[in-house]
Amino acid sequence: MNKAELVNTIAEATGQTKVQVQNSVASMLHTLTAALAKGDRVTLVGFGTFERRQRQARTGVNPQNPNQKLKIEAAKVPVFRAGQELKDIVDGRAKHAPLPKLASSSAAPKKKAAASKAKPAAKKAAPAKKAKKKKK
Repeated sequence: MNKAELVNTIAEATGQTKVQVQNSVASMLHTLTAALAKGDRVTLVGFGTFERRQRQARTGVNPQNPNQKLKIEAAKVPVFRAGQELKDIVDGRAKHAPLPKLASSSAAPKKKAAASKAKPAAKKAAPAKKAKKKKK
């Protein structure tokens, strides 16, 4: 699954627009990245933990020329550790419930407000459209 497929799936499940979901996903990833860059740990209970670790400098081997040694510099790298619930679902020890169709809290009031505005306008316009027939 890529990012676009993720956005489509979430949009269908929540009833939000793809733009709203795209903005939410982008914001989440940006926040996660910023926290890791600062050195913070991000824990999503049941899913897993993202953290930054320091990788020490080491000596590697050039795969094209095994006799040549390469110096690999120290680096800070992101690491993900899966939570127990995620591990159990992936392994098949636990069932993954299908994503329920969620109602969008922001979309529902707009539909009700629009419907209530439309009904009175239709009632006012209806009598004006009626024409009286003349008797002969």
